[in-house]
Amino acid sequence: MARKDADADALITNIISGIEDVKGIEINLLDLRALENTVCSYFIVCNGTSNTHVTAIVNSIQKKVSKELHEKPYHTEGLENADWVLIDYVNVVVHVFQKHIRDYYNIEALWGDAKTTSIASNY
Repeated sequence: MARKDADADALITNIISGIEDVKGIEINLLDLRALENTVCSYFIVCNGTSNTHVTAIVNSIQKKVSKELHEKPYHTEGLENADWVLIDYVNVVVHVFQKHIRDYYNIEALWGDAKTTSIASNY
């Protein structure tokens, strides 16, 4: 079990780094492990300022994770419109929104029982 946690920690670190590399906004880590009937252990949620910025965030995450951990996402969807892109790394699912879409769906409130950690950005 410790190995899986170490893998998740490395994945989370690289995903957040990929988001920060292109100045993703309002990064939150939701720990879903204590909740019942969840599809994964963690959500990482952030937003960009436009569909171009969302696409850049997604590309940065995938490039960073691929380079550092040699992992590819199990599934990615939403790149056509790039207003909400989901990147599924099985244990960690990343949601990259445009702000108005994030506000509308309010995913953090839907998973309000999850332990949420806001990631402070240095920009």
